[in-house]
Amino acid sequence: MKSKTSYQFGMGLLVGVFIMIVFVGGAVSERIWGLPILKNLNGGDPPYGEAGLVTQKILTEENVVTSVAEKVSPAVVTVSYKRETPVMEQYFLDPFGMFGGRRATGEVDTEQVDIGSGFIVDKSGLVVTNKHVVSAGTPSDYKIVLKDDKEYQVEKIWRDPVNDLAILKISNGEFEAIEMGDSDKIKVGNFVVAIGTALGEFRHTVTTGVVSGLGRGITAGGGFTGAEKLDNVIQTDAAINPGNSGGPLLNSVGQVIGVSVAVSQGANNIGFALPINVVKESLNNFNTTGQFERPFFGVRYQLISKEQGILNNVPAGAYVVEVVADSSADTAGIVKGDIITRFDGKEMTDDKTGLAGMLGKKKIGDKVEVEVYRDKEMKKIQVELKGE
Repeated sequence: MKSKTSYQFGMGLLVGVFIMIVFVGGAVSERIWGLPILKNLNGGDPPYGEAGLVTQKILTEENVVTSVAEKVSPAVVTVSYKRETPVMEQYFLDPFGMFGGRRATGEVDTEQVDIGSGFIVDKSGLVVTNKHVVSAGTPSDYKIVLKDDKEYQVEKIWRDPVNDLAILKISNGEFEAIEMGDSDKIKVGNFVVAIGTALGEFRHTVTTGVVSGLGRGITAGGGFTGAEKLDNVIQTDAAINPGNSGGPLLNSVGQVIGVSVAVSQGANNIGFALPINVVKESLNNFNTTGQFERPFFGVRYQLISKEQGILNNVPAGAYVVEVVADSSADTAGIVKGDIITRFDGKEMTDDKTGLAGMLGKKKIGDKVEVEVYRDKEMKKIQVELKGE
């Protein structure tokens, strides 16, 4: 009797444990499979093993890129240029056709070629691009091509004398404007998407990468212009090629945070973009005055770090390499070889701000005090800022 009772008690205990495992285990498994990171995108079924988690991550990244591309593409444009090429003919100086050459016939072949990118910032038809993209010719030489291949004649061009920026005006259409972000909030490592006409041939090319660096200073040149000093640019490893110039650099929610401006010719996966906040300042100026009334200081310089200054027994600052004739700096008496240590009370040792950033907050006619190191002495010079 005692043995039977023990047997029944043991069986009852096993059944109870089994039921508890079923209920508790089911609840736990439901909670585990119910976590968002473990759900399958196709309907919430749990993935199996690490492969499912990897698939989840890849699909999420793909969704971000496709979402940004679909959202922004209607506002991204291609800038095309009317190129004229003289028609040449072969000629011979002897009846045997052994000596001769080529000469112009007086006729001209005209073709429309893609030369850059841009994006619409206002529904009225204002397009932002790089100044070097539209540096030659007149507005009639340029057209804007939308994602649906519709073409619009450029009516006006305004070029920023300080930054490598230009605004183009088109009309007679319904335009979607891009949403602007805040470039002051981006950090190294942030995910970015670039869209543009790669190599002047492949329209609406989408590439991805990260913010590789901030506050870079570069010397850029291209198109029909010479070299230009650009401060406080964004470095990215998103593929930017000739033809991407003027196109948007975007964050993961489709806001433009930069304007693609240059690519390093001596390395792979190094591109640069102007911060969108610089564009905002230019647009505010433009919307207020109807043009880019920006002060022009008129120097080309090379920054000297504190360490370099100590090694060369000179103060840190901006070493003046060249002074533009009749510019604000030239009129005030700043000369080649000066070291600008302070501009309007601020030290000239910050790569992230630079002279361009300081000038962006000034207006034509403003007076600033500039401290320079010359002939082993410090001098204070009053400069009245003029336009270009």
